[in-house]
Amino acid sequence: MDPRLLIDDLLEITIAASFTRPGFALRRRLFDWHLPAPDALRGRTVLVTGPTSGLGRVATEGLAALGARVVLVGRSPERLERVRDELVALHGEDRFPIVVGDLASLASVRAAADRILATEPRLDVLVDNAGAMFATRTESPDGIEATLATLVVGPFAFLGRLLPLLRRTSGQVISVTSGGMYLQGVQFDDLEWEHEPYSGARAYAHAKRIQVALVREWARRLAGSGVRVNAMHPGWADTPGLAEALPAFHDVMRPLLRTPEDGADTILWLATDRGAAAESGRLFLDRRSRPFDRFPGTRLGPAERRRLWDEIVRLSGEPAPLTQPA
Repeated sequence: MDPRLLIDDLLEITIAASFTRPGFALRRRLFDWHLPAPDALRGRTVLVTGPTSGLGRVATEGLAALGARVVLVGRSPERLERVRDELVALHGEDRFPIVVGDLASLASVRAAADRILATEPRLDVLVDNAGAMFATRTESPDGIEATLATLVVGPFAFLGRLLPLLRRTSGQVISVTSGGMYLQGVQFDDLEWEHEPYSGARAYAHAKRIQVALVREWARRLAGSGVRVNAMHPGWADTPGLAEALPAFHDVMRPLLRTPEDGADTILWLATDRGAAAESGRLFLDRRSRPFDRFPGTRLGPAERRRLWDEIVRLSGEPAPLTQPA
């Protein structure tokens, strides 16, 4: 076995060292990572949800620097316009269209997807990055618990509507998840926190656990179509979202937190590396496939993932995007 892989596996087991800045720095040295070639994404279209701050903003800047046409999807027209104007000024090209869309609202998701289908001839990469954490239980405009709506149901409906574009280019989906999902099993009898005492952090981890289960189910159902669906988690990165959602954790861990650029690195790698892009149904951290599960109580079997798929289809109010494969 390559000793570098053994070192990496041992590092992964520690969790804290793996997810923090030292883990990223060690892996970068071990595997002699290189930056993507300049203009590696020239002629390709990438869509990023939540591109105005944190990891989404850094990933957007990196994708733009590689020559991609980057479709910016977010809730705030003003913030989207600010990002677009800064990118245009930096690159001297207006290849950053804005689409206003709130993933917590299914009506907004449908309108955003319809606009993209009408204006974009191709879609090579969809980066599902938008997220939110709520201090108290809140419902979306559709009456769905807001964390589940924003992180799962809205993105599910969005991807389903954009499949024709992704099929056209044999595109890929990169779902940005969180290491917190490792600690949370799926509560099939209480997906929307109607009975359990509500915790914003647990609801977020729960939604991310559902997200990665659906990544595996999307990949299974899209096998042979040319469309690939993977998840990545950025480790523990120092972002405004982390500071706002988990201030105590942020304050204690801040000296060891990754930079947003460190956290976004695997997004850029997946978007540009041909070998990585050929994978589907995987979870990546630091440019390497990792286990989806760490604890037996959180594992979902194929039948449970199919059950979860059917439930999210129901909540989305959309036709099932893919028929059940044999």
